[in-house]
Amino acid sequence: MKQIEVSTPSRICFFGEHQDYLGLEVITQAISIRFYAEFKERKDNVVTVKIGSRKFNEDTGEVYNWVNHYINLKEDIVYENNRDYIKSIINTLRKSGYSLNQGFDIKMVSDIPVGKGMCSSSTMIIAIIKAILEGIESQDKDNKEKIAYLGYIAEVEEFNEPGGMMDHYASALGGILNLKFSDKHPQINEIDFEIPGKFILFDSLRDKDTTKVLASAKTPIVEAIKELENKGVRSFKDLIYREDRDYLIGLLSEEKRKKVIANIRNYYILKQGKNLLSKDRFLPEVFGNLLKAHHENLRDALNISTKEIEQILSVAYENGALGGKINGSGGGGCCFVYAKEEDCQRILKAVEDLGYVGKILNPDSDGLRVEK
Repeated sequence: MKQIEVSTPSRICFFGEHQDYLGLEVITQAISIRFYAEFKERKDNVVTVKIGSRKFNEDTGEVYNWVNHYINLKEDIVYENNRDYIKSIINTLRKSGYSLNQGFDIKMVSDIPVGKGMCSSSTMIIAIIKAILEGIESQDKDNKEKIAYLGYIAEVEEFNEPGGMMDHYASALGGILNLKFSDKHPQINEIDFEIPGKFILFDSLRDKDTTKVLASAKTPIVEAIKELENKGVRSFKDLIYREDRDYLIGLLSEEKRKKVIANIRNYYILKQGKNLLSKDRFLPEVFGNLLKAHHENLRDALNISTKEIEQILSVAYENGALGGKINGSGGGGCCFVYAKEEDCQRILKAVEDLGYVGKILNPDSDGLRVEK
């Protein structure tokens, strides 16, 4: 019986949260906490998927919270909810021309915090698609960009969700990426630079509602562009580059104006951050300050921070962190800080004394890979 194990990493987003679905840019880095998927061939038409998770600050290997899924490939696949991702993966692969007529078992284990802004759902989907394509020996099994796009369709387009495709490409490709989303498929720029220092991930212990947060951040911007169509505005980029930008923004309600301005500011912060990411130009303190500024715009205009995250960041700064921000769509979940390596243990202990667990991260350059 054919058996194979694959995995894919989580990511942190340096710059560009809530920018990808506006057709702008993001800069992400894959990190070495992963979602694993083990594929075993069956001789019937049944698909089973068993999913469990580990606590990300523990090294015991114990797996918690097992969830089981069952699909009969001979029956119509009907979604039971808007996050019915196992079924949407099968439907997406079939619609894309892949033959799935024989059953299989997939056992999954996540080291990635679930429901915390660490793209656990996207990495789960990417890992399953990779495992299936390996299992059926598809010619696309090593095509990371194709797998990323299939993952986006299965998670976002299949359910008409408000999210973007940052997580799918960041996970599948690995490394530090500058992704530009002006077209159907992103323009991918791999940044060959190892950032000195370390990143520390903290769990705020508050779950988040990703779709609700995305909708509250995205909908006002979409409505703002719609309101300005009669002025020739066709995309968010018009609100960045047009000479009459200030006049156009002034036509909006105060709430929409605030969100538009914050997104414009974060776009220019991203440009500054991208310019820093090279051996000759990198300045740790400047990089940290840009992370802080990005977070402040997300907090004050998009309202996606929480009192727990603000407490974590404040204590981390008091103990030497150079910068930090919320990670993911917001409204809870995880945040991270950037620090010199010699300060990490002090920061980690100070925040953990507040009751929030943390983990020092390592970069991941592999993206999707076969484990065995």
